[in-house]
Amino acid sequence: MKIVYLGSGEFGIESLNALAGSGHSLQFIVTQAPHPAGRGRKSRPTPVANWASAEGGRVPFIETEDVNAPQVIEKVAHYEPDLIVVIAFGRKISNELINLPPKGTINVHASLLPKYRGAAPVNWAIINGEKQTGISIISLAEKMDAGKILAQGKTDILENETAGELHDRLAQMVAPLLLETIDKIADGSIVYTEQDHSKATLAPKLKKSDGFMDFSESAKTLERKIRGLWPWPGASTTYLSKKTNKSIRVTIAIAEVVGVVRRATAGFAKTSEPRPSEGLGEPPPHAALPPGTLDENLNIICGEDALKITKIKPTGSRLMHFKDFVNGRHTCPGDLFMKIEQ
Repeated sequence: MKIVYLGSGEFGIESLNALAGSGHSLQFIVTQAPHPAGRGRKSRPTPVANWASAEGGRVPFIETEDVNAPQVIEKVAHYEPDLIVVIAFGRKISNELINLPPKGTINVHASLLPKYRGAAPVNWAIINGEKQTGISIISLAEKMDAGKILAQGKTDILENETAGELHDRLAQMVAPLLLETIDKIADGSIVYTEQDHSKATLAPKLKKSDGFMDFSESAKTLERKIRGLWPWPGASTTYLSKKTNKSIRVTIAIAEVVGVVRRATAGFAKTSEPRPSEGLGEPPPHAALPPGTLDENLNIICGEDALKITKIKPTGSRLMHFKDFVNGRHTCPGDLFMKIEQ
């Protein structure tokens, strides 16, 4: 079959490699125009544009701000595709384009639909504590991610897996399932299954403020957020040194949940039992430290349990081991990690 590919993100690169090496004919690629990215905010081509450029013109492509513009639709129609494949394109596609090929338009989505419809399914699956996720290949419909299911692949979410790691693993899963699905479309054996729309859940696009940490939440909840938000937008907080009274915004990249015996006395006494001689009006040595405070083990006290940081990235600096951060800033018990105010 003759195929036109619509995509922008890294998620589809393995699939592009598979399509280019398959028995089908990858005729044409449409991708988004370059957009500002990185610290310098310089315009950069999409990963798909870079892939097509590296192919040396073997597969023609265009970069566009408006995939639904008449001239773009005319270009796609020129190649007389049997099928359009959409992966991580990032823009809504018109019905005119969806219905252009005789075999229709299919889309790859990184969740087990109808769960997690939307722009950030990988992130929200981890944040919400899902044990399993996967990929769905669907017919493209006017309503977001609501098309009929052609194929699905499932995988467990690994215990310490970040959104970036899961994204890459799912991308590897897509290619063989996509080729198998296209083969079935070609020979007429594909089965289209309606989604159970009553079970649909959403995975809205993430924004920077979604990563602002609130340490009154449980350590388990925050640990999932840290993994689900890495590498973007990142789980961010403001670190305040009680020694220097200086603060810096940081992103916590890796952390684990640890149990804690809470205390709020100078010296962070080891015992967690009140002494019989203590007056009734005096706080016992195990009175709770405020959430966000570093305890004597340099773990962050949370609403429940604590977080042991493994890796951290200060703003404007590299990702580093927490011990290097501690040594460089003379971090000590009683220092604070505070919520960033929006």
